[in-house]
Amino acid sequence: MTKQELLANIRSKNSFLCVGLDTDINKIPAFLLDEQDPILAFNKAIVDATADYCVAYKPNLAFYESQGAKGIVSLEKTVEYIRTNYPDQFIIADAKRGDIGNTSEMYARAIFDYSDFDAVTVAPYMGEDSVKPFLIYPNKWVILLALTSNKGSSDFQLTEDKNGERLFEKVLKTSQKWASDQQMMYVVGATQGSMFSEIRKHAPHHFLLVPGVGAQGGSLKEVVKYGMNEECGLLVNSSRQILYADASKNFAFAAQEEAIKIQEEMKMYLLEWNKTAK
Repeated sequence: MTKQELLANIRSKNSFLCVGLDTDINKIPAFLLDEQDPILAFNKAIVDATADYCVAYKPNLAFYESQGAKGIVSLEKTVEYIRTNYPDQFIIADAKRGDIGNTSEMYARAIFDYSDFDAVTVAPYMGEDSVKPFLIYPNKWVILLALTSNKGSSDFQLTEDKNGERLFEKVLKTSQKWASDQQMMYVVGATQGSMFSEIRKHAPHHFLLVPGVGAQGGSLKEVVKYGMNEECGLLVNSSRQILYADASKNFAFAAQEEAIKIQEEMKMYLLEWNKTAK
């Protein structure tokens, strides 16, 4: 999926919502455990309920890998289901890969050759040769970790060199030599608030994938205020708030209501932004 196609989908749906498929076998409704593939059954119901209100899905690979081979099968079938039934959706492998070049090449094959993802999250801290193998695939995206939302993000990402440049700024500046905003995005945690302004100084045109809204305490209003650019430039992820809104047989309906709530707020911000832009 190209940047222009993603932007067109955002405009048509008045949404920049990404639904995180962090599907935990221990949290899904108990009655689904009688299904042959409980994770797939849960995911299909969530996708069917939310596809009209989001533009992307982000399976977190750790949740599937934790179930061994059967979890990988559930992941593959989930991606296939989205591709077949909702081909306009942007599908992100939340894998946070990052290793030496030949290992990254194998990771890239797994994500883009074997599976059918549009994008993958990558840790950039081993440098260019660990990221380049993901960039050789046309119309596929690399989403680099820039400034994350976890408590320990300040341990390294905010440290300064002797010139006062912070590590996340170094990542943003250096990585833009590897690929353009047509193939690279950045992960910025929603809890960073006004720090989005700092991100935009260095990456004004790139999409930002923003986890941390909802259950993790991030504010959509702040993300929009400081992070939206002239094209929108945001994919805001919500996982637990949508997935586990209800544990009964009404779980999909509850998930849909949460997705609608977020999408309606996004629509309001997009309309306001369009008026200002004009």
